[in-house]
Amino acid sequence: MNQQGADRPPVKSADRTLELLEALAAGGPRGLVELSRDLDIPKSSLHGLLRTMAQRGWVETDATGTRFGLGLRALQVGATYLDSDDSVGLVNATLDALSTRFGETVHLGRLDGPNVVYIAKRESAHPLRLFSAIGRRLPAHATALGKALLAVRPDDEVDRLLDWPLAALTPHTLTTPEALHAELARVREAGHAEDREENTEGIMCLAVAVPLRTPAVDAISVSVPLARLRESTVTEIVADLHRHATQLRAAAHLLP
Repeated sequence: MNQQGADRPPVKSADRTLELLEALAAGGPRGLVELSRDLDIPKSSLHGLLRTMAQRGWVETDATGTRFGLGLRALQVGATYLDSDDSVGLVNATLDALSTRFGETVHLGRLDGPNVVYIAKRESAHPLRLFSAIGRRLPAHATALGKALLAVRPDDEVDRLLDWPLAALTPHTLTTPEALHAELARVREAGHAEDREENTEGIMCLAVAVPLRTPAVDAISVSVPLARLRESTVTEIVADLHRHATQLRAAAHLLP
């Protein structure tokens, strides 16, 4: 959209529809009263909107008909997005290789404003593992994936990108500008990012930016519970992440 179009106010009905979809995606199934309160939409208008979306398959209700969640149409559109994304297709072999070698949870994440979104993953082979789901959105400053992507941007751009004050997901999350800037400087020097219990207690993640775009918008990570993590394993994971990032940089010309 051109700048002139971006300055125009959104179409109210379309804006409400998208706001509702985003709310259901972020918070899961909810009741009419809760949605009306959170979205500041009158219950009568919201009920009509939900009924129309349910008829089109975008929304489903539970057995009682009082709670609403995303429908199969939303899954279809999301799956189409991933299937048609050339970057995901290019990185899939890397995710498979990392998963096979380490047997741990592997993610491909994409920067989206102040957040990072999981767009592909490989499950850990172990019962004790990081819980995650494709489409999950997390604050970029609290994840190795996010910090790897923030670090390829100057600090002033990072400050404009993030939502201040920064949220603390655990007692270990970095929340001050001074702490985050120092951490991003370390990431730039080391070439990889670490998240030691900043997103989930008991879990360490290691990540590198995927140099398919400039600046990078995607990153890959390996997540390991601290209970079975050894320093030698950290060294091996970091080396493998760097090796795959180099290979992906060489393959970037294959993208449209």
